[in-house]
Amino acid sequence: MTTKSVSPPPDELNFVGKNGFTEIGQEFHRYFQRLCQLKPHEKVLDVGCGIGRMAIPLTGYLNEHAVYEGFDVVKKGIDWCQQNITPHYPNFHFRHADIINKNYNPYGKVPARQYRFPYPGAFFDFVFLTSVFTHMLPADQGRYAAEISRVLKPGGRCLITFFLLNGTQQELEAQGKNRMTFPFDHGICKTHRRGAPEAAVAYREDYIRKLYRQNGLVIAEPIHYGSWSGRDDFLSYQDIVVAVKGR
Repeated sequence: MTTKSVSPPPDELNFVGKNGFTEIGQEFHRYFQRLCQLKPHEKVLDVGCGIGRMAIPLTGYLNEHAVYEGFDVVKKGIDWCQQNITPHYPNFHFRHADIINKNYNPYGKVPARQYRFPYPGAFFDFVFLTSVFTHMLPADQGRYAAEISRVLKPGGRCLITFFLLNGTQQELEAQGKNRMTFPFDHGICKTHRRGAPEAAVAYREDYIRKLYRQNGLVIAEPIHYGSWSGRDDFLSYQDIVVAVKGR
């Protein structure tokens, strides 16, 4: 294996946000180790891997015995990762998922609510999703939650970011402190934009807890709430939920 330091993608290809690309990747790399006890030899799945923001820092941590798998709906991001990461780190694999997405892949073939992750059951030690469930509506999100549980080994961990709606968030909302607003109420979730609901989606925390229980995922308390709601005490921007698949 020939290893090298992988540079960030050029700005014209970067669709996940140019500001803080490297810093956010490094931030979550720390969370993977500190909150999820990620080991260098483990099998990792990056759902919604984008253009390598999380993969790049992992190239310097996962060893030759590890497996990294990532998939995304944006083909140009997958193409870049295949051309710039895999040749130097052949245990890093990237796959285009031709899933219908109004913003990123409008001519896709498969609805997210029908998509089966292309991996065997009980294969991964660690699965993570950063800023994925914040853009998914309930039927699609429910399917992904079931698939996450299916591909995780018993005792495997997952880290997922959310905008969570709960009592504290509502109190801060009433004070005008929420940094993201979700004015359109759909019951178990609220959305940021009327005509583009998947632009940003927030979920009731009690619903997310129920979804985890239904899929055999045990939340590792406490939830790590983010700054988006206006809290003074926070870890990241979005809320971070770490869970373990039951044995």
